[in-house]
Amino acid sequence: MKKLLFQFDTDSHPSSFDTVVAYDGGADQVIPHGGLSPDNISSLVEGIIFTRAPKDKKNTAIFIGGSNIRAGQELFIAVQKLFFSGFQVSVMLDSNGSNTTAAAAVAKIASSTPLAGKKAVILAGTGPVGQRAAAMLALEGADVSITSRHIFGAEEACFAMKERFNVDLTAIEANNSDARGDAIAGANIVFATGAAGIELLATEHWQNNPDLEVIADANATPPLGIGGTEMFDKGIDREGKKVWGAIGFGTLKLALHRACIAKLFEDNKQVFDAELIFKLAKEMA
Repeated sequence: MKKLLFQFDTDSHPSSFDTVVAYDGGADQVIPHGGLSPDNISSLVEGIIFTRAPKDKKNTAIFIGGSNIRAGQELFIAVQKLFFSGFQVSVMLDSNGSNTTAAAAVAKIASSTPLAGKKAVILAGTGPVGQRAAAMLALEGADVSITSRHIFGAEEACFAMKERFNVDLTAIEANNSDARGDAIAGANIVFATGAAGIELLATEHWQNNPDLEVIADANATPPLGIGGTEMFDKGIDREGKKVWGAIGFGTLKLALHRACIAKLFEDNKQVFDAELIFKLAKEMA
């Protein structure tokens, strides 16, 4: 029996990246649907859960993606509300790679330094990856701040993660490189999660920081988010700090994404969100 993965995307056009990784993760057929919301999925979900016998339902799964993590979370919850005893399939949330990218990065950071009690700053952390990485670091015992060009953006992200994970994060407004340099004063961990091709920190903003232990950058499009680093850095020592580039931890991200897809087909009751994905990332790292 073929392993069918239904790709539910909150954007108009389903992510081609997610489609490719789904096949690489073991799906025999990927069926993408775009523009989905809690209001228009009932018939799709019903068609998925009613068509195969209980023993065969493990061969069908749902992957939820899209660029908006809040929309993805709402869709993730709405899908599960349509399940009932004996009629459900495994489901995974990874809007904009938020869970797998954040989990891989934080797992690699944790391989370079213990997280409990450390001060961490997520630069430009209001996007899906930044928010989830902040929550994962906080759940591991770090004191975490999120920066944004506008304070209300940082506050909104902190509130969303408090609501979802019950973690306390600090919002910082930092709208230029010098402000971001000030924001990382005293930080032990810095993770840049800004838009592609935008430098958030120049080398001089971090190279002489005596407290800084680990730097990670999710940007793989030049110029990188953190000057003086390379996208292929894999825990390399630069200026006395361990540095992880986007490709450096990206190998784990892709392996993790594929592993999660494979696990969706082990039974029909898997629910992959941040916590379970991060647990698997730590095991794989």
